[in-house]
Amino acid sequence: MLQYDDNGFYFFLLSSLSFYLIPSWYRIIGKVYSAVMVKDADIGAVARTSDEKVKAAKLKHDKMNSLKDKAFLINLGITVVLTILFFVLMFSVSEDGEVSSFDPFSILEVDSGADNKTIKKAYKKMSLKYHPDKNPNNPAAEAKFMMVAKAYEALTDATAKENYEKYGNPDGKQSLEVSIGLPSFLLDTSNRNFVLMAYLIIMVGIIPFCVWRYYSNSSKFGEKDVMYDTYSWYHHNLSEHSLLKSLPEILSGSAEFRSRNKPLADEKGEIQKTMQTVRSQMQKPKFNHPVCIKGNVLMHAHLCRKTAGLSEKLRDDLNYMLRCSSSLIDAMITVCQHQDALQTAVNCIQYGQYVTQALWTKDSTLLQLPHFTKNEVEHCSKGKNAVSGIKEYIALEDGDKKGLADFNATQKEDVLKTCSLVPDLSVETKIFVDDDEDDKVYEGDLLTINVKLTRNNLKEGEKAGLVHAPFFPYPKQEAWWVILGTSQGKIIDIQKVTKADRVVDHEIKFLAPAQGEYEFSLQVLSNAYVGLDQTHQVDLTVNDASVLPEYKVHPDDAELDDEPTLFEEMMMQNVEEDSDSDDEDSDSDEDSDSEEEGIKELSAAERKKEELRRARQKAAAAEDDDSDDDSDVEEVYTEK
Repeated sequence: MLQYDDNGFYFFLLSSLSFYLIPSWYRIIGKVYSAVMVKDADIGAVARTSDEKVKAAKLKHDKMNSLKDKAFLINLGITVVLTILFFVLMFSVSEDGEVSSFDPFSILEVDSGADNKTIKKAYKKMSLKYHPDKNPNNPAAEAKFMMVAKAYEALTDATAKENYEKYGNPDGKQSLEVSIGLPSFLLDTSNRNFVLMAYLIIMVGIIPFCVWRYYSNSSKFGEKDVMYDTYSWYHHNLSEHSLLKSLPEILSGSAEFRSRNKPLADEKGEIQKTMQTVRSQMQKPKFNHPVCIKGNVLMHAHLCRKTAGLSEKLRDDLNYMLRCSSSLIDAMITVCQHQDALQTAVNCIQYGQYVTQALWTKDSTLLQLPHFTKNEVEHCSKGKNAVSGIKEYIALEDGDKKGLADFNATQKEDVLKTCSLVPDLSVETKIFVDDDEDDKVYEGDLLTINVKLTRNNLKEGEKAGLVHAPFFPYPKQEAWWVILGTSQGKIIDIQKVTKADRVVDHEIKFLAPAQGEYEFSLQVLSNAYVGLDQTHQVDLTVNDASVLPEYKVHPDDAELDDEPTLFEEMMMQNVEEDSDSDDEDSDSDEDSDSEEEGIKELSAAERKKEELRRARQKAAAAEDDDSDDDSDVEEVYTEK
């Protein structure tokens, strides 16, 4: 008889705990290792200029503070408790031995060398103790009574004793020994209500809740871990007419911020005060929802570099928005691509540049240089070697760079270092058709536009590093957006090139349009720097495809087209008998026809084709019969 086995339950519980403890400890150790042992460069805490020292120090601080995260500490506590339980169970298993098997001496609680008198006495005592009449409605006592009787038989009956000694069971050789891996206290009648309630809570409450929780959370997110509600929000508010200055408000309405950016009662006054400082740079708000207003104000405070007066709570909310901004702006660009809105996509990319550098539309691109203020910008824009943007400024020789007169040696070094970090990009394009005999492009050809990006500020073998963005609180890798569009503002292709090599080849493939002359716009935009974007014109002449030599099918290929498919061969086998009868009829018809018209006899190949034709006709007829009901449905649907 099957019995509840405590040791079996311990083994089961140990196995179950290991499924949680092993990955949990792996994650805990990995997080501790990354916080203590990982190099600063691996987390982006690189201080190449004095402005980046503050950012690097914050990243290091956040790295250590990750060990104080509430979720991490809760998981650590649960893991420690379960680990203690795991070792307690291991100790119990080691003490109690293996999974229990039939042992009559242990059941009767006598020594293995006990005589018959002692065995009989123990049997009498235990049978009285566990007799069903003395233990009504007690399945555990009833099971124990049966085991006691079976143990006594195994030690007193000659046949049962021989079977036990040979096979370990008084009933003889057993094909399989099984016990239930559950604790024996479940059979205790006093625990019946507790067991039932625990079963209901686990099976009806906890497990369905966990499944619902997991499904509801996972079903909220789409591509790039952006919520579906956010994509819906972007589809509703982004169009080909969306302006750059409207994007902070649209970003603020993302679903990722709706719970976190609900303004508290004591925050409203501070938000209103901050709004007054940035109102001149804000477009008139389109949405009056408190979440949108708070997010819009915080984003403009960052873009205008006026975050010094923010409280710690608002600063944390702003940092959360900035941490999510890269993936959300990429999602906005994806939506623009689906809507075929070229200019809006460009606006979104440029908005990402402004967010990274903490600048806004009226600010000079020279403010991306460390220690530069409006005074230095004004000085650089006047007199000899005057420049209006950062691209012109980094092209000057170090001795000709203006705006450094009032800087100390460290500040000057920071400016020159930043100029070497800002990418100096050159773009080359080439149009070709793969495996083409000439250089001309014909209608319907698969075109390839090769865009070659060369970072002239890097040496051979060097790779682009992190973006110099001291006002952006998180590390960001340099990348470039390559957009090919038409003169009508339609997007042909838009891709983000993330390779950090000095020379990168990017290919754009599309089908050649109809015959004519075309001018395409190729835009290369930085994902992080303002003022480095480039626009190139790509001219394309498409010739008429009718002037190409006619393609002739090789006779061998033509014969392959006449060969039956696997399905047709199967159909021919199924209708073999019918085809034979048809052949007889056709033979008789041919005989009569040959008498009248003298038709020549068919060859073997022609006969095979004729059989195939008949098989196809029969298959088509069968399909027509099967599709009668479907056609009726289609007619009814059409009428509706």
